[in-house]
Amino acid sequence: MEQKNNPLHGVKLANILEHLVQKYGWEKMGKWINIRCFNYDPSIKSSLKFLRKTPWARNKVEALYLKSVNKKK
Repeated sequence: MEQKNNPLHGVKLANILEHLVQKYGWEKMGKWINIRCFNYDPSIKSSLKFLRKTPWARNKVEALYLKSVNKKK
């Protein structure tokens, strides 16, 4: 029930990453969120592995996604 107002409910992390890569590219994302998996040999697979284990980085990626989606409105 508490998921009702969560804008990320039902959105997969892989879809979030794909959206951000398409919209901004790895280079911009790596400047905004300085993590190795964005700056050195970036891939969706390596990023997913890291983000699933690293809550602070995942929070930053999710916040960037929300910001990018809210700009469309």
